[in-house]
Amino acid sequence: MHIDDFHPLVLWCGLAQHNADWNWNNVCSPFARIYYVVSGKATVTMNDNTYVIKPKHLYLIPPFVTHTTSCSQSFVHYYIHMYEDGMNEEGIFDSYTFPAEVQALENDELLFARLADINPAMCLPESNPVSYDNRNMINDSIIRNKQRTQSLQFESRGIVMQLLSRFLRNAVPTMPERDERIKLAMQYVVSHLGESLTVGQLANNVCLTSEHFIRLFSKSVGYTPQQYINMKRMERARFLLVTTDMEIKNIAYSLGFTDSSYFIRVFKQSVGVTPIEFRKGCSNSQDTIVP
Repeated sequence: MHIDDFHPLVLWCGLAQHNADWNWNNVCSPFARIYYVVSGKATVTMNDNTYVIKPKHLYLIPPFVTHTTSCSQSFVHYYIHMYEDGMNEEGIFDSYTFPAEVQALENDELLFARLADINPAMCLPESNPVSYDNRNMINDSIIRNKQRTQSLQFESRGIVMQLLSRFLRNAVPTMPERDERIKLAMQYVVSHLGESLTVGQLANNVCLTSEHFIRLFSKSVGYTPQQYINMKRMERARFLLVTTDMEIKNIAYSLGFTDSSYFIRVFKQSVGVTPIEFRKGCSNSQDTIVP
């Protein structure tokens, strides 16, 4: 992706104070989190790694990354929940693998404080996830973000991009050595998820035979083209299930599935539960979204 295509929207931001009560299991959200620890310690486990998060450091949890948090003492941290606008384009978290932890710069705490100060309405009213773990709250936050004055949007975006740049400095492109034809195919998939995508079509777009394209794609990406298509469709499906009231069949059709039953089977194979069960979990579980 190009930096000009990155449009971060702040869902929530603020200062959270916990006393051994930041304990949530198997959290998975369609947005990214950035933390700055003011005092105390806690742990975050994700991707089979456990990080002891501590003062003067920044921490990043990308969207759709399942993680568990644990805290047994007083713990104070700033938080930003960031949604990446532009779901029909390849996002920054598709383009880079970011470090989970970086050393904060001297003025980073001031940046978090400034972001919270100019966006008081985006502070979570309470720590209990039930209070904001629902589609209405997420949609209200997106709408509230876009209704702010241009100066507020401009400054807020600038702060988020400054903080994310700390991680970008040591980020690794996900496609550094990939054939340009494979990059184009991946970008095409992300931009056309609602269409009837076939491996033959993707191969034809980059002037390769289907057999050659499948071998080249699988070797470069680690997934077959069809697996990659399904993975990206399921990410989009999870986002739509969390943030909209669309019927399951309409989500299926919007993602290029002509048979909603097949969509449900693919979703369950990928996520482990049916779309209805996933949506209910996002509406009722205390383990879904945490500050």
